[in-house]
Amino acid sequence: METDLPFSSRRSPVVCLHGCVASSQPLASSIGVDILKRGGNAADAAVAIAAALSVTEPFSTGPGGDAFCMFYNGKTGEIRGINGSGRSPKAQTLDFLEGLGYTAETPPSPSDALNVTVPGAPACWCDTLQLFGSHKLSLQEVLSGAAQLAEVGFPVAEVTAHHWAKLVAALRDAGKELSGDLLIDGHAPKCGQVFRNPTLAKTLKELGERGKPAFYQGRVAEAIVDIINQNGGVMTLDDLSSHESEVFTPISTDYKGVRLWEPPPNSQGLAALLLLNILENFPLRAAGHNSSDYIHVLVEAVRLAQIDALCYLGDPDHVTIPLETLLDKSYSHQQAQHISMDRTMEGVEPGLTAGCDTVYFCVIDSQGNACSFINSIYAGFGTGLVPKDCGFSLQNRGANFSLHRNHVNCVAGGKRPYHTIIPALLTDSATTSQKPRLLAALGVMGAFMQPQGHVQVLLNMLEFGMNPQQALDAPRVYVHYDRTTDQWSVNLEDGVRQEVAEELRRRGHKVSWPITGHKRSQFGRGQIITVGDWWSPSVNQADCPCRVLWAGSDPRADGCAQGY
Repeated sequence: METDLPFSSRRSPVVCLHGCVASSQPLASSIGVDILKRGGNAADAAVAIAAALSVTEPFSTGPGGDAFCMFYNGKTGEIRGINGSGRSPKAQTLDFLEGLGYTAETPPSPSDALNVTVPGAPACWCDTLQLFGSHKLSLQEVLSGAAQLAEVGFPVAEVTAHHWAKLVAALRDAGKELSGDLLIDGHAPKCGQVFRNPTLAKTLKELGERGKPAFYQGRVAEAIVDIINQNGGVMTLDDLSSHESEVFTPISTDYKGVRLWEPPPNSQGLAALLLLNILENFPLRAAGHNSSDYIHVLVEAVRLAQIDALCYLGDPDHVTIPLETLLDKSYSHQQAQHISMDRTMEGVEPGLTAGCDTVYFCVIDSQGNACSFINSIYAGFGTGLVPKDCGFSLQNRGANFSLHRNHVNCVAGGKRPYHTIIPALLTDSATTSQKPRLLAALGVMGAFMQPQGHVQVLLNMLEFGMNPQQALDAPRVYVHYDRTTDQWSVNLEDGVRQEVAEELRRRGHKVSWPITGHKRSQFGRGQIITVGDWWSPSVNQADCPCRVLWAGSDPRADGCAQGY
């Protein structure tokens, strides 16, 4: 019987001056703070945390997955990012998959080796240090904390242990057996049990010593190709060695004096901006936090934004995406007209509905730099395929491709799929002649929950004056398409009032309430660090003590924010 967890954290926000990190694992947060203390900057600390989380939370993240990074330069105000998502094998075309008997209605199973795309995370780690790092610490020094954690071992945290066991069981139910590298005597580690991963320690040490070639060529690359090909995939050594990250300029939108920055396609950052633009047309503060009117408008806006994202979003190297038109305020105003306050909309078609295991974390340093970072192997343990003597599992990100021949996200050789993972940054709405002032690094992991999560925690601060910890503690809403009933579903976390759930049902929503215990993981796990308490209604922004950092960490995970 599942134990109900009181997810209201009752924590104070972390407040500090000289630097702050927030992640889903305390040990990873500590490693990030240690990097800051040794003279590293926000980018250095973020990479150290990414590597540490691959040790402590291997069902969510690791070198076998993808990553996205966004970096705010404290000196110049410039915001840039790195798209660390990998491409499909060059031989993996639609014709090839159709030749194997797969169709849009019957694609490969989520854990199939055909869903492994080139892991982009290790290259993203290296490129983050090269482009944004302090250059005071080597890659080897930055990864040393994670390597030691893997070698010496660590006690597994409570929420982590629950998900580890649940996902191992799910793989077994699907006929797959996870490698012993990620188990203890054939079982998922229990809470408090010390877990060691010496093969991952070896991989991280080699990456630290030799950089990208240690992963994309040689021993690790050969092990990746071997296990994929043994299980029916077609990845080659050339697919791996030719991988490169992509540097990008984020896309953004204004909302009541602030600007939200998100990664551009192939990431779904567009969905968060579309959602915020639609919601700008409604009096949300007057409606009241998590009232029936507020949630009704949020749900309808999510449906509109998600459908647009699914219709238009793909790899920009393969398709043209009308970003300017979609992000125009007149378009969002037009979309908002479809929303009636009395009833749900009809005829909104569904899209992808897959689940996700991911880690999000953020860092702000004493120089005012910020790094917003997300790392993922997509579903729990990805494909469950673990390359020999490497200590990590391979992602199944290719499950997000469409097999509809004319779809923008249709599978093709050397193509990046629709990508769910999105880090975010928030600044003031500075003009082009001014340096934008950093307000926050924030993110909420959780597949298609992520745009919804970004917007909900942001509105909790902007519209309702919550501090970062309160914004993460507050009950959330998850809108998704239920293929078993061909209906949109609205899941309400425990803490939303019963009368609100009943009123939403009256308006035509299919509502699940209350969602409790570990099932709250569907609402994502977020982290927030703000610069100053600009979210407080009593603060005069002209007098805002902008060097005080305020941070919160999601109570739906094991993590914490730490400052120094």
